[in-house]
Amino acid sequence: MLDLGDQPAADHFPAVEDPGPDPAYPLQMWLCSACGLAQLLVDPTVPEEPRGAEPAALVEQAEDAVERVALAGWLPTGRRAAEYGSPHGGSWSALLAARGLAPVDDGEHADVVLDCFGLMHSADQAAALAERAARVAPGGVLLLQYHSLATIMRLGQWNSLRHGHYAYYSTTALRRMLAEVGFIPRQAWSFDLYGGTILLAATPIGEAAGEAAANTAADNGPGASVGDLLAEEAARGAVDPARVRGLQESAVSRAEALHRWLVDQKAAGRAVLGYGAASRAVALLCRAGVDRSLLGAVADASPAKHGRRMPATDIPVVPPAELIAARPDAVALFLPDLMREIRRTMPEVEDAGGHWVDVEALASMPAADG
Repeated sequence: MLDLGDQPAADHFPAVEDPGPDPAYPLQMWLCSACGLAQLLVDPTVPEEPRGAEPAALVEQAEDAVERVALAGWLPTGRRAAEYGSPHGGSWSALLAARGLAPVDDGEHADVVLDCFGLMHSADQAAALAERAARVAPGGVLLLQYHSLATIMRLGQWNSLRHGHYAYYSTTALRRMLAEVGFIPRQAWSFDLYGGTILLAATPIGEAAGEAAANTAADNGPGASVGDLLAEEAARGAVDPARVRGLQESAVSRAEALHRWLVDQKAAGRAVLGYGAASRAVALLCRAGVDRSLLGAVADASPAKHGRRMPATDIPVVPPAELIAARPDAVALFLPDLMREIRRTMPEVEDAGGHWVDVEALASMPAADG
């Protein structure tokens, strides 16, 4: 469905003085015709330790999710909880503990088994889901949070594809996967994070759903019912190869738009820096053919990335203070979710006459738009 050619590992940030070339590997997405799961075709990379800083948007979403799930009755005080988290951060453990749920040791049964963006990092999807389902105690619930494939399609987020992320879930595909382990989704919540993420509550098939599952979509916001999500995905074509293949067109148009915009800025004498040395930026910069002559540096809040460079480019990663001191005319923001947060925490950019640019919106701008 999506072929990005050879790409560097998105978590491998070489030292600035390392001349490269950096190793690159095929990066392709395929769609299973039987179950509808979008998956990473192959991954010969070896994951490195995560170096990202946890954004406020992720923390706020976790707090919101716990509040809404608790109000629906799925987090009873005095029960046990097990968490499968993402290696990139976003743990709910402290939030669950504050609700009176005690953690259990690895492998033990729990009344609440939570997976927050963790499942997609498992190469064997069937085994990983079966493991999580097997740990749910009688009367318990499995909570699964994921970045929706329907969102990825709707917003053209082709650069969500990266090595180490083995699966991209539609609710349709995940419902089929849950059925294979004897579970059924009972309730869902929608969040704005990453443009649209979903949290599912699932319990064993045949087990009484309980009072919590009786809550309606109206109790939890627009698009919160499982039925609504399935209908939306059917309309979006989330398991239709012809529709999912549209991501390839987005990859071409957005990479071309970024390169064209940077060339225009340079020709106009405007200085441009970037913000957000994230995995999504790696594929975009590589596919757009961007180097230091067009983008002087990318700032990032993670100290572990400072003194390094973006994979397969000569663009250095610098502390935010260096970006502020440089007083750029524009800052290309590679993580649109951070726009509100970053404008609040770095007002100096706009105070000095600069402006923030959402790189995902560039494809819709006129060619010479500054």
